[in-house]
Amino acid sequence: MASHRKSRTPGPRVAGIRTPALATAALTSVALLSQTADASPGEDRPSLEEVEKKVGDLYRQAESATEKYNAAKEKTTKQRKRVDTLLDDVAKRTQKLNEARSELGSYAAAQYRTGAGMPDTATFLLAETPQDIFDQRQVLDRMTGRQKAAVDDYVTQQTETMKKRQEATESLRTLTETQGDLKTAKATVQKKLADARGLLSKLTAEEKARLAAIEKRKQEEAARKAAELARQQAEQEQAREEAAQQGGGTSDGSGSTGSTGTPPADSSYGTKAEKALAFARAQIGKPYVWGATGPGSYDCSGLTQAAWKAAGVSLPRTTYDQVNAGTTVPVSQARPGDLVFFYDDVTHVGIYIGNGMMIHAPKPGTYVREESIYYDGDSAIHSIVRPA
Repeated sequence: MASHRKSRTPGPRVAGIRTPALATAALTSVALLSQTADASPGEDRPSLEEVEKKVGDLYRQAESATEKYNAAKEKTTKQRKRVDTLLDDVAKRTQKLNEARSELGSYAAAQYRTGAGMPDTATFLLAETPQDIFDQRQVLDRMTGRQKAAVDDYVTQQTETMKKRQEATESLRTLTETQGDLKTAKATVQKKLADARGLLSKLTAEEKARLAAIEKRKQEEAARKAAELARQQAEQEQAREEAAQQGGGTSDGSGSTGSTGTPPADSSYGTKAEKALAFARAQIGKPYVWGATGPGSYDCSGLTQAAWKAAGVSLPRTTYDQVNAGTTVPVSQARPGDLVFFYDDVTHVGIYIGNGMMIHAPKPGTYVREESIYYDGDSAIHSIVRPA
């Protein structure tokens, strides 16, 4: 209970933890204030550093659950298609099996009308498995060529039908499991957002103002770092051009050379990147919605996937897979179109537009926007990946 919570001495900011925008910071502020509402008069209220850390944890958990939801949804969709294909195949094979059974039945009926003893073909109709049929070699020896051909067809159809039914059963079991994962991830995200709405409803005007001032200072610092990166990249570009003119390297027109150790972003990459960025810019102002892939709303990986799809490049659905869908380059060598990933667990991504800036879908309650890649500090950046 809150009344038993002991105060803690503020500690340094943990590397890799997001420092969100005002709405996010406000969220944890309310959580902490509500936790200490019943505390004894002499007990210290939580510091803003504690507020900041807890709110970062909350939204990162929501982002992580969103990416798990995206992965489960993608897997469920693929598995459902596989099940549908297998069930359709089973239906077709069952029809063929019935046709083969009907042909064997006609032979059995003919044998019965002629007064033969146990109808040979009827023996196969009574068999429950292909093995039962193969065990009756002596019956096969007494059959005519046409009868044997009918039996062979029946055995083939029965074997394949049983095989496909087994595959369909296994696929249905897997589908049930992935649907369970999807349901769990969805419930987790919904709970985080419900908690956020409940906490935000208790926020006071004074707390909003205090946290807004902190957020403004962070945005200013992020802008300063973006400007510094832009200056460094401009100097590097100038140096490369001068080296190319003097015969010291070959510029590819996109800011990288073979002598830098960074894989070149050739002219074709530049063309694709322009298309991806044009698409991303057109989405600015659209709301962040977890699990969304457009066209009216997006989550972070849904936006980057859609942007590069517009450029003819197919990216995986989740941040966990997108981070492996290209070549990693240093932050100093980032080029427009590159993907910028955040946090140790790779739960957020944006698309670099140059000058230390990116376009991304930040989090619930926000909209697609341009922002410094340092919006949550240097340590939040996980990697830069060139996807094509």
